[in-house]
Amino acid sequence: MEFTAAHQAAGFRDAVRRQPGMNSSFDPHPLLPFDPTDLDRGRDPEGGAHGAFATLCAGGGTLLRDGEPLVAPIVQSTSFARDGLESTAQHRYSRESNPTVAALEAVLGRLERAPDALAFATGLAAETALLLAVAKAGDHVVCSRAVYGGTSRLLRQVLVEFGVSATFVDTTDAGAVARALRPRTKLVLVETPANPTLVLSDIRAIAAHVRRSDALLAVDNTFLTPVLQQPLELGAHVSILSTTKFVEGHSVALGGALVTRDEALRERLFFLRKCTGAIQSPFQAWLTLQGLRTLPVRIERQSAHARRIARWLAGQAEVRVVHHPSLPTFPQSALAASQHLGEHGAVVSFELDGGPERARRLLRAVKLCRVAEHVGSVETLLTHSASMTHAAVPREEREAVGITDALVRLSVGLEDPRDVIDDLDAAIQISGGAPAHEEAKRCSAI
Repeated sequence: MEFTAAHQAAGFRDAVRRQPGMNSSFDPHPLLPFDPTDLDRGRDPEGGAHGAFATLCAGGGTLLRDGEPLVAPIVQSTSFARDGLESTAQHRYSRESNPTVAALEAVLGRLERAPDALAFATGLAAETALLLAVAKAGDHVVCSRAVYGGTSRLLRQVLVEFGVSATFVDTTDAGAVARALRPRTKLVLVETPANPTLVLSDIRAIAAHVRRSDALLAVDNTFLTPVLQQPLELGAHVSILSTTKFVEGHSVALGGALVTRDEALRERLFFLRKCTGAIQSPFQAWLTLQGLRTLPVRIERQSAHARRIARWLAGQAEVRVVHHPSLPTFPQSALAASQHLGEHGAVVSFELDGGPERARRLLRAVKLCRVAEHVGSVETLLTHSASMTHAAVPREEREAVGITDALVRLSVGLEDPRDVIDDLDAAIQISGGAPAHEEAKRCSAI
């Protein structure tokens, strides 16, 4: 379907179906030897990453025929031959679609019981396409206050120039979302867990409010991926992924993806991607496919490591506060248990006594952990959110949601967690703290 002037005249945006669960009868790939929609297997504490998600990711969603390569080839061609003007071949030009990109899209879609995803050059390219698809001059967006800095910058500094306004609210309060809705609200954009405070938004509760309006609900699921959280199953219309992070997982490929069960919205997003040239490149898609093969195993193991390290941090005298949904002190632990599939992600954030300068000294003192503006890789990474990922967010708004100048974000990798604990313990001491070394040894042996 091409988006035409007739669609515009008919009010395409208002014609998009608003009910989540549309097309829920989507049939999985006929070659799969199991049903990837069996979400209970994703919850199985014994099967863990060996459930349906792991099988789907490892096999790329299909069974191989005799003589086919185990690793799908990269199709680098920009154009594709056609058998005359009547050709109905799927691929014509790689700005529109490409076989390698399509292979990635198929797996990402099936992970969320949906038609094929749409892959973009970056996560922000995906968000931009979504906003262009649903909002025009005079329209309104509701967004989480605790949100990735790039999303905040896109809404505050770019789309505002095109007449699209945004209200940033505390989406941990579903009632606040309901009160922020206006007649021209077209999108509610929620990030849960939030970056970097890890506060949660109740997707089911927010979806109930959004369904009573003309808006769509989109959830940024980058921190948990479909393996640990299923936004569409919880009532969202769109699931957003920065595949650069945990999905690819090795810091080698930029990418983003949108997943929806709404066929009309998907066609509109496809059209905008073609018009803007925002599709992911074949090579980046191929690299992402390779990372995706181990996603369930990686994120399960990294989440377990994060749980252990968060527990250790919470026991240190020089650590003022620790944020991770696995901790018994986490104020939304009940929501985490009902909304997440087993584990709670590999990101931890914390503050040391001593304020911003102590945080800077800590970042200079670590040896094993790397300091980088990134999250979700196999290496353990530290980020100073206030000056790196969220520098574009006004200070008063950052501090209002807990992103202080003293906050440090920890993206836990695949190293032995005891080594990460030892590195953090030494860095805390060097930065000016004095945690009990013997207690650190005892905790790291748990």
